[in-house]
Amino acid sequence: MDLKERASKLKTDIPAVFLALKHKKTPWYAKITAATVIIYALSPIDLIPDFIPFLGFLDDLIILPALIALTVKWIPKDVFAECRAKSEGLWNNGKPEKWYYAIPFALIWLLIIALIICAFI
Repeated sequence: MDLKERASKLKTDIPAVFLALKHKKTPWYAKITAATVIIYALSPIDLIPDFIPFLGFLDDLIILPALIALTVKWIPKDVFAECRAKSEGLWNNGKPEKWYYAIPFALIWLLIIALIICAFI
């Protein structure tokens, strides 16, 4: 499997991990790892700050896929297959079906940017 195929597979695997969080048959340790993946992916704080050239983005390219792979490994195969099938239905021609879920995150980032600009003005 080449890099492009893996990237497109992540498009359904990440929402599938989120759906598996809520599944009754998912073990607690997989849920904790999945929650860690989601929190780390959404957090503005990284182990290596992004402003450090090359290394800043390297942790995102290594840590997130490794945590996702570990989480997928710990989720029972039948549960993950069910969640993956559900997550494939969340995409419409390569775009998220429910794009409006991103609005709160966009508003938070706009608020942070506005506060930073106000602090310097």
